[in-house]
Amino acid sequence: MGQFFQRKALPDPQASTSGGLHRTIGLTSLMLMGVGSTLGTGIFFVLTETAPLAGPAVIISFLVAAFAAGLTALCYAEVASAIPVTGSSYTFTYMTMGRGLALFVGACLVLEWGVAAAAVAVGWSSYLNEALVLLTGHAIPPTFRMSSLQAGPVATDSIHVGNIPAMLVVWMCAAVLLKGSGQSSKLNAVLTTCKIALLLLFVVMVIPVFDTGNFTPFMPSGVSGVSQAAAIVFFSFVGLDSVVNASEETVNPDRNLPKAIIGALAIVTGVYLLVTVASLGAQKVEFFRGQSAGLAEILRQATNTSGGATVLACGAVISIFSVTLIALYGQARVYFAMARDGLLPDRLQKVDPTTGTPRVATVVSALVVTPMAGFVPSHMLWGLVSIGTLMAFIAVSVSLILLRKNHPQLRRGFSVPLYPVTPILSIVCCAYLILSLGVSVHLAFIAWIALTSTVYLVVRKVAARACQEPSTMEPESAPGTPCAQGRIAI
Repeated sequence: MGQFFQRKALPDPQASTSGGLHRTIGLTSLMLMGVGSTLGTGIFFVLTETAPLAGPAVIISFLVAAFAAGLTALCYAEVASAIPVTGSSYTFTYMTMGRGLALFVGACLVLEWGVAAAAVAVGWSSYLNEALVLLTGHAIPPTFRMSSLQAGPVATDSIHVGNIPAMLVVWMCAAVLLKGSGQSSKLNAVLTTCKIALLLLFVVMVIPVFDTGNFTPFMPSGVSGVSQAAAIVFFSFVGLDSVVNASEETVNPDRNLPKAIIGALAIVTGVYLLVTVASLGAQKVEFFRGQSAGLAEILRQATNTSGGATVLACGAVISIFSVTLIALYGQARVYFAMARDGLLPDRLQKVDPTTGTPRVATVVSALVVTPMAGFVPSHMLWGLVSIGTLMAFIAVSVSLILLRKNHPQLRRGFSVPLYPVTPILSIVCCAYLILSLGVSVHLAFIAWIALTSTVYLVVRKVAARACQEPSTMEPESAPGTPCAQGRIAI
């Protein structure tokens, strides 16, 4: 029981990066990393799920989610500037609340990033198919574009082997990440800039067909619909974690992390609101349901031409790549941090000396995400990403309160305004959004936590037994080895 509350020591502010990660990411690249991992999740896909729930009041849903994310962003900015280490809310929890709760938050982050990467990969596949239809008149055969689970009732008429494009894009992203964070951040900067330009082009092109009548009735499902949509929309703000996960690869993290977090949130919220209002003005709410490549279909129907839709679909195929890229990056960094602390197998913390990349963690991340992208419907994934993100955000706000109380002397590059109102309000908002998610999401989350806890206990027991075997006592038991340090030596 003592290990459950055992806390990790705060890092030495004078110490350099541990674990071999290279500091190659500057402020602009860091901010674009946050923007890149966020833009695309909410706008390119989630409107098809949330607009039917809330009606035109989905605008309020975005504002509610942005408000909650903004409160958490302020908390993130202070905690990250004080503890600039990889692992995000998992590491913050380990240092303030102990090992047991850190394991819980780590499981939330693994769920958040892994499911996000899979969900966006599925959406990327839909836009790829739309682009091919617009360019060539031919679609990817359903056999290779969806699994039986993704196809639903139509699956009885033909064989479905899985979403092959979605699985391929996961490994394309993994290949880029294995080149090193410096290379992947440069690619992300280019893709994110293209994505912003693409979304602004969409807004301009639908202005001629903008119809204010589409906003009536404004809130057909009442507050309940707005709340449910806000909880799902919160998935759109998952990018905050990617900035913090890059702490140990960031130049001047105590100064650049707060600026990047707050700057990314401001850019993302502005673009989201513009595109959401434009989409609702161009198309009635009832047409959003079931649109797999939403914005491209809206543009095609609104303008009665395929030219703009083709540009948008092709641009989406290129730019959405960055969302999957950063989600997979975040997943690998969480594995790396947990392995370094002994909660996951030791091999996951191994860093390539040339690229400064946790190679094994990156490959394992791709292996975990691939089956979800290939076989699970995207509508089953959005809620899980949201609940994982919200749990992690609550942990950050609680960590801030505990740091202020227990370590008031800790050097901070940024201080939260209106303390303690801001972190408390952040916790309340996130808890409200969690309660707004469906019962099925809550049950799936409980099952996930039970599964990860069981796997951890089994792996821990196997590793402990391996360390006790006579054949492995030397040199495994020597000082400095995983067995001697209590880590999982497999």
